[in-house]
Amino acid sequence: MIDRIRSANKHFFEVGHLSRRVGFLAAGFLVIAYCTSAFGHSQGTAVAEISKFERAAPGSREVSEGGVIGDIMVPRLGLRVVVAEGVSDGVLKRAAGHVPETSLPGQQGNVALAAHRNSFFGPLRRIRLGDVIVFKTAEATFLYQVESTSVVEPTNIQVLEASTAPTLTLITCFPFDYVGAAPRRFIVRAREVRATTDEVSIHQDWSVGQP
Repeated sequence: MIDRIRSANKHFFEVGHLSRRVGFLAAGFLVIAYCTSAFGHSQGTAVAEISKFERAAPGSREVSEGGVIGDIMVPRLGLRVVVAEGVSDGVLKRAAGHVPETSLPGQQGNVALAAHRNSFFGPLRRIRLGDVIVFKTAEATFLYQVESTSVVEPTNIQVLEASTAPTLTLITCFPFDYVGAAPRRFIVRAREVRATTDEVSIHQDWSVGQP
């Protein structure tokens, strides 16, 4: 798997084997190897092209490359994007990618997603502590609240480490306005929060957006 990922010189990540049993990266590593500003796909494009992905069946814990996991949104930013399995060029052109071997929504641990800074995750430049992130799958809707943001080096692997509580990590390149391959990575960390049915319904309104 590692050899295949390394051979794709424009892949966002190189992901090795991760061990959930011990709660940390046992033998794997993360190298955010290429971060370009050449993408021009909009959030609308991703939603329109959802049919090009294989949607994961409800209840499935195994998702094939390109399989749609759900939709993610940040209501205050007006951000909405499809989430698909994998971080290959083909996936990241049309969706935010779920980093293989990290947790899926509804599981304990760290759900890690990556997308390009000048397309789907561009609005993250305006993210604030306390912002709500909604992750809707075929099974359920999960709410997360932003606890921290940080800027790290591309070789930082701590962002993928397993967590004891359900956590969501969003990863994109930084600086947002950098021309060419951006040298650092912007990290958003959010924890899952419990919500009432009414609160979930409010946050599922994709039209909400106050940038």
